[in-house]
Amino acid sequence: MYSLEHKRYLNKIKKNNFWIRFTQISIIIVFVLIWQFLADKGLINTFISSSPKEVINTIVDLHNSNNLYNHIWITIYETLISFVLGTFIGIIIATILWWNKFISKVLDPYLTILNSLPKVALGPIIIIWAGAGMKSIIIMALLISVIITIINAYQGFIEVDPIKIKLMKSFKATKTQTYLKLILPSTFPAIISTLKINISMSLIGLNDMV
Repeated sequence: MYSLEHKRYLNKIKKNNFWIRFTQISIIIVFVLIWQFLADKGLINTFISSSPKEVINTIVDLHNSNNLYNHIWITIYETLISFVLGTFIGIIIATILWWNKFISKVLDPYLTILNSLPKVALGPIIIIWAGAGMKSIIIMALLISVIITIINAYQGFIEVDPIKIKLMKSFKATKTQTYLKLILPSTFPAIISTLKINISMSLIGLNDMV
């Protein structure tokens, strides 16, 4: 079915993918081995950085005490809640900013300030407001993810080809039609990239409050 040249090309791709995966796994293994070696020799402070053996022992202890999967579930639950809310709220606000240029110009400096603000420093204030529990953890993760979502999504909206927008207007398309038929589809790759960042930011926000 395939020509000899095409088969060689496919084999080359498979070999390339294999070596990429092999190199990625090798880097992880070497990193773990070096980490454990430095810990055994006392070259790093295991109280701060721990060691692979201690991590495994902790996982085993949590499993034996029936606490491991409960902690995993709570972390996943908090991450998903903050991720979904942060993404939804961020895209809605980014849409409002794209829709209304006046609001976007008014809020632009505030978004820049909020993005540069060290949000981890707000942890104690959030705990005082919301209490030391799941609510404060979700708020922190939400605070980190929603700002990034707003900025990235809005940036994707305003970078859509203006010629295409003018073309939509020439066909008398409404702003809603332009948004649904052009803006969202054109910025779909940017939104996907934002989601990738968002899930990690949500997890970072959770860890900062634990």
